[in-house]
Amino acid sequence: MGSRKRTAAAASNIDETYNDSDEDGNAADYPVLKIGSQRADQFNNTRGGNDNSMSYMRKIYGDRDFSYMKLKPDHRSRPIWISPDAHIYLEAHSPVYKHARDFLIAIAEPLCRPEFIHEYQITAYSLYAAVSIGLVTNDIIEYLERLSKTTLPDGIKEFIKLCTLSYGKVKLVLKQNRYFIECRHSEIVQKLLNDSVIQAALVDENTKATIENHADKMANMTTTLLNTAPEQTVTTEPPVDEDVVPKDIADFYTNTLLNTAPEQTVTTEPPVDEDVVPKDIADFYTNVIDNHDEDDDADALRNLQILSFEIKQEHLENVQKKCIELEYPLLAEYDFRNDEFNPNLKIDLKPTTGLRPYQEKSLRKMFGNSRARSGIIVLPCGAGKTLVGVTAATTINKRCLVLATSNVSVEQWRSQFRLWSTIQDHQIIRFTRETRDQVPTKPDPVVCISTYSMVAYTGKRTYIAEEAMRYI
Repeated sequence: MGSRKRTAAAASNIDETYNDSDEDGNAADYPVLKIGSQRADQFNNTRGGNDNSMSYMRKIYGDRDFSYMKLKPDHRSRPIWISPDAHIYLEAHSPVYKHARDFLIAIAEPLCRPEFIHEYQITAYSLYAAVSIGLVTNDIIEYLERLSKTTLPDGIKEFIKLCTLSYGKVKLVLKQNRYFIECRHSEIVQKLLNDSVIQAALVDENTKATIENHADKMANMTTTLLNTAPEQTVTTEPPVDEDVVPKDIADFYTNTLLNTAPEQTVTTEPPVDEDVVPKDIADFYTNVIDNHDEDDDADALRNLQILSFEIKQEHLENVQKKCIELEYPLLAEYDFRNDEFNPNLKIDLKPTTGLRPYQEKSLRKMFGNSRARSGIIVLPCGAGKTLVGVTAATTINKRCLVLATSNVSVEQWRSQFRLWSTIQDHQIIRFTRETRDQVPTKPDPVVCISTYSMVAYTGKRTYIAEEAMRYI
């Protein structure tokens, strides 16, 4: 098979090559940053006396020969290998495995996870997901450096910076059934407002002209933007997710590991205990994650004002596409706590309902600062995805649409809603080929459960089906 090339949207300066097939004959698209082979060639040219062995290694491994990378003195206590082609290999037997795994899941995509060695891949989209849950560029690079057995390749650092430079800085927020673009950076707001596509989507057509007249005065521009959307355009508590690392992991480091991690000095190269977490990794959690009270950056963010402007709902898709072209992809959020336009569903979880730690962790990634983030929660079979969905629905407590893969799944979702929450039968309507509950005539909110095929069907429908689709 041949290969095809494409350029990541948020990192247009880095060319990625995607292979059409892997060793097993399955599709396996992975980026190969053109760094490793160049570094290896430089290493071969400067190294003397053993060119035959080096050529032999290159002959076997090709561009994926990274034997030139120098190991750290305490590499045995570091859990991951990071290659210049953005692949990460995690040792499952490492004492730092659990904490490294949680971090890698947040910033990379898992490719293969057998018993002893797990393989991940850093992509532009995985870094976008990392930023969307609150991770920042410096923390990603810093922690990868601490976890890695080798020095973090410069190409990987540059790739992370390019991909996270603009991600997460612009948000699309749904408030009171109205859509607002939010950003803390005045120069980014001005760049967006100067675009013709976004100008056409503005609810207040005078916003552009006013911004241009006061482009050199930050205070006047702030006042103008606040007048555009007076409801909630400024807040002293912007959406900063301080729960990036799960509390149980942070407590483990604070209460257990900090008291046992030995002092390690690179200059003296003391004996390395492979069963102990390195002190710098433990300190990272303590100083950056645990110590919220002394986090000056978080305090500074709280004091920042948020600039926002409203856009028309019918132009929403065009605005999203344009923001991607401008390399400022929109992070979608729903301000459900302050939503008075949509009535509450008035349901809650039953007192007997309990969540497993990993379910709570996945929900913490979704909710933050009284807002719900748009995204996908992935769990294996039998892990309780339905309960996570029910919990998310009860947390937002508004009308919701559940799309399942089959009629059997629809019935399962209905039974799980009744099992885990206080919802009543009349608050659930099913819309399938076999079961079509009566559409409520009152404006009371309900949970509608249907299948993808029923909603996506484009042919002629019966009268009852048409009524149900209009209601949806």
